[in-house]
Formats: sequence, C-alpha cells, structure tokens
Amino acid sequence: MIGERVVQRVSSTRGFAKVAPHVIPALDRAVHRLTRGKVLVSAQMLPGVILTAKGARSGVPRRTPLACMPEEGGREWILIGSNFGRTDHPAWTHNLLAHPDAEISWKGTDIPVRARLLEGEERAAVWKKLLVFWPPYATYQARVEREIRVFRITRTS
Repeated sequence: MIGERVVQRVSSTRGFAKVAPHVIPALDRAVHRLTRGKVLVSAQMLPGVILTAKGARSGVPRRTPLACMPEEGGREWILIGSNFGRTDHPAWTHNLLAHPDAEISWKGTDIPVRARLLEGEERAAVWKKLLVFWPPYATYQARVEREIRVFRITRTS
C-alpha cells in the first residue's frame, strides 16, 4: 500500500521525531477522551493503547497513548519504547519498570495488565517481528546508542 509506505517514510525522519512527541500524544489524549476511549488518531497508522501506569517516583497515575503490536489471543500486547528515535528512554518505560502493574484502554475497554521487559533471545525474536510490523523501528534504533526497551504486557484478569 502506497499510503502506508509514505507514512513509514515520514515517520522515520528526524523532523517527525522532533514534532511528533509533542503533537501526537496530546491529540490522542483529546480524541480518546472525546470518543470515550473508542478512537486514537495514531491508531490510523498503528494499533494503539492508552497506558495508565504509576509514575516511577511520584506514584501518580500517568496516561500515555502508545502504539502497540497486539499478539495472538488478545491477552498480550507488545509496547516499544522507541521514543520516535530520540536519545532518552521514554518516561513510561521507567514507570513500568518501577510499577509493572498497570492498565490499558484497548478499543474502549479498560484492561488491567502486568508488564515485563523483554531481554535476550526473547527480545531478539520479538524485535524481528516488530521490524516486519513497523519497519521505521529499525531507523529509530539506528539513531540511538541505547537499546530500545520492549515490553510484553499481559492481561491480568
């Protein structure tokens, strides 16, 4: 699909990495609220969730719109801490490391989840799937020295 390739090319640019983190989450939060959890703007490119996790230090719930890769069975999702290829790990990854019990809003349904950071061979296998799912992740990883964090979140109820 030509449209998908264009979106992937644009999302791989440094300009997109500078602007998108400020615009897309704010837009997603507003539209998500207005549609009572049924719509995420960014989900027009990739599937998405709203993650609610406690702040690593504050313990205050933080809501973050994120792209995700749903896994088979509808009980697990992969979250990618790409931060659009920016230097630092995104704050939500620190939050999940400190407080792995969280909640997601998936297609208008709130679901309690537990997050687990993927490492080693398990991460490598999932990373290969992620690059097929959304090729710009390779560009994001090439831009940064840190290893992009990848989490598997699993429904807890």
